[in-house]
Amino acid sequence: MRKIKLCIISEGKSPMDKRVAFTPRQARDIMKKYPQVKVVCQHSRVRCFKDEEYTAEGISIVTDIFDCDILMGIKEVPVSNLIGGKIYLFFSHTIKAQPYNRKLLQTILKKKIQLVDYEALKDKKENRLVAFGRYAGLVGAYNLFWVYGQRYKSYVLRRAFQCEDFFDLEMEFTKIKLPPVKIILTGTGRVGNGAKEILGCLNIQRVSAQDFLTNQYDHPVYVQLTSADYHIHKEGKEFDRNEFHDQPENYASDFLKYAYVADMLIAGAFWQPTAPQLFSKEDMRNPDFKIKIIADISCDINGSIPATIKSTDINNPVFDYNPLTEKDEPPFSNTKNITVMAVDNLPCELPRSASEDFGRDLFERVLPALLLDDKDNIIERASLTRNGELMPDFEYLKEYVSKTDL
Repeated sequence: MRKIKLCIISEGKSPMDKRVAFTPRQARDIMKKYPQVKVVCQHSRVRCFKDEEYTAEGISIVTDIFDCDILMGIKEVPVSNLIGGKIYLFFSHTIKAQPYNRKLLQTILKKKIQLVDYEALKDKKENRLVAFGRYAGLVGAYNLFWVYGQRYKSYVLRRAFQCEDFFDLEMEFTKIKLPPVKIILTGTGRVGNGAKEILGCLNIQRVSAQDFLTNQYDHPVYVQLTSADYHIHKEGKEFDRNEFHDQPENYASDFLKYAYVADMLIAGAFWQPTAPQLFSKEDMRNPDFKIKIIADISCDINGSIPATIKSTDINNPVFDYNPLTEKDEPPFSNTKNITVMAVDNLPCELPRSASEDFGRDLFERVLPALLLDDKDNIIERASLTRNGELMPDFEYLKEYVSKTDL
């Protein structure tokens, strides 16, 4: 059996990501399960697992990676770091023809690299096999309560990135003291259910959409809304999930009734540009609009949440949105403002725990196809490029890569 050298590469995109494809123990387990594979780790000063943690598990730390066959990272690899003829796995952010990464895909084609994009790794039913969505939901929901404590000066939490891992973060839950607030959570996928975990850990009662709208409570409650709960067909037809996914422009938002009774919103639902916004900027100026804190985990700028007029980062996670001026202001500067948390790389706040979950899914769901037999064409379908050509499923990117950025 052919020997394979697999490298866990250091992250080169700035700001550098601390996450990894595999933890030290998972890297060791790869070599135990696949004797034909040698795993090495490229030297890094910033990743969440130190070089010494890899060497303790028998993984060599290297600087020269030119003799490696498979190179696995997290974020986009800088164009200058790409090595021709290799197999790369990372999030390329080119599938939607993102203009800022055009040169990246052009260079990958020129260097005849096989690019396997994590976002495209799916089973036969089109379910994604690996993602960081759960940790985006976990950290995003936690940040909501951090924001609440800051805005209303009711308690003080450590930031998520100051915690060693998720188990350490859970120690903060006992500090959270809430009045009878109402919280909306949108989304039922990885992100939404990750946020739901936090709400469950805090013993916040889940109620139905109807009860959320009509009942008063003497304790905190939340509702988890699906798309059917806050969209109506423009022609008065019944909500059809398949139609909504294929033609969201046929629907209008019916979300405002929830905004009139809720105090906080966790936005975790996937949004398409042709879908309606949950509410408008004009709606936020209505005195009946009650929401004062928004954790926009989806983080689509000027997307489903019109108050998200910019993204934020881990060091500066929030801003105030002034509904009257439609501009951002310093956080917690005016009680009439809406405080928005729109960090666009939430899993990076808990990189060790997020990496462990991600690596486990890679190990169980992807490596057999990558290293042994791709009988279900998992790697084939997730490969954007090979031998200098776009793969058939991604030929729609031809015009994208043919353009030259000025």
